[in-house]
Amino acid sequence: MKILFIEWNSFGRNDLKEAFAAEGHSVAIYPFEIEISKLHHDTELEQSISAAIHREKPDIVFSVAYFAVISKVCNREKIKYVSWTYDNPHVMLYSDTVINPCNVIYVFDKELYMQFCSAGIKTVYYMPMAANTDRLDWLDAQAAQSPAPGEDAASPFAYDVSFLGSLYLEKNNYYDKMAENLPDYAKGYLDGLIAAQLKIHGYDFIEESLGPVVQDLYKALPMAIQPGGLETLEYLYANYIINRRITAIERLDLLEAVSKRHTVDIFTYFDGFSMPNLRNHGYADYNTEMPLVFKRSKINLNITLRGIRSGVPLRAFDIMGAGGFLLSNFQADYLDMFVPGEDFVYYESKEDLLQKIDYYLTHEEERAAIARNGHDKVAAAHTYRHRVREMLERV
Repeated sequence: MKILFIEWNSFGRNDLKEAFAAEGHSVAIYPFEIEISKLHHDTELEQSISAAIHREKPDIVFSVAYFAVISKVCNREKIKYVSWTYDNPHVMLYSDTVINPCNVIYVFDKELYMQFCSAGIKTVYYMPMAANTDRLDWLDAQAAQSPAPGEDAASPFAYDVSFLGSLYLEKNNYYDKMAENLPDYAKGYLDGLIAAQLKIHGYDFIEESLGPVVQDLYKALPMAIQPGGLETLEYLYANYIINRRITAIERLDLLEAVSKRHTVDIFTYFDGFSMPNLRNHGYADYNTEMPLVFKRSKINLNITLRGIRSGVPLRAFDIMGAGGFLLSNFQADYLDMFVPGEDFVYYESKEDLLQKIDYYLTHEEERAAIARNGHDKVAAAHTYRHRVREMLERV
């Protein structure tokens, strides 16, 4: 099968290209730049994609993430458009183009899939994320042969507890921009809503609760519904602004609590952030540095972005695929693939998190066995090659 691969700066794109090739498919690349104004309709871009389809004569068009403009072209050209989204929220899933019969859309969050399914949309399917364990194992072996300057070659661990991810304090902090323009009632309403949601896991009620203040939010920080979009203003403010603020509060609170008992190493875009007993290393390259952080951390924390309903985020697969020990908040989709306490460990509260960190830092054999099991299970059933086979079954 020949695949026209719409390539942009997405995570996993090289692993996916390699997986397609390893499964016997040929891949032609179409370079794609993310320009918001062109993602729904752009005559020049649509003509360019059509020309690439006519030139390459692929069997399918594939992209990481779903783009309305690509679906429109594929629908006209009568060719299957396969996409796989690792982000939630991903507002383009609420485009009216989603129902185009050319689409085969995969999402990693089962609850999100069920939302589309219950609405009668038959072009959206559930498919969890993956990892390229062959590449990650090779990278680890190469690093072991030549340790970095100052690194102790005798010890496999550089960090006790690490966290890699966004603090949502970086540029484009829209919540603060919005809050400074809100009337007192709306600001107090959001403060109460956020405080309540922080106490609840497994059910997100932010979106359904914004009706009384959504017009105040719009006046304070206008957001536009996409052309042909079926999303609501409540969806936009809940998922792109408020849930990110909740995640920021939660991550900072947990990191502060852990750092009072252990040294915490974080890897994040916001290199200006500091906290006692916390070492901020700044950004870690996804392909070359991040897997080594996971492998060389005794405990890797995953604190899932609020708004991801039940899905296992890509970071969790990256941690386990690299052979790292994963300690995560609970997400229901883990239970579809992994066994708690055997392949990974989850925490249920701040107190539970602290207790489990204390326990697993002092039970090395048990921790190592769990990390090994998680890696082996990913390698056996959850690599990009497995996912490529699954996604093409519906084409």
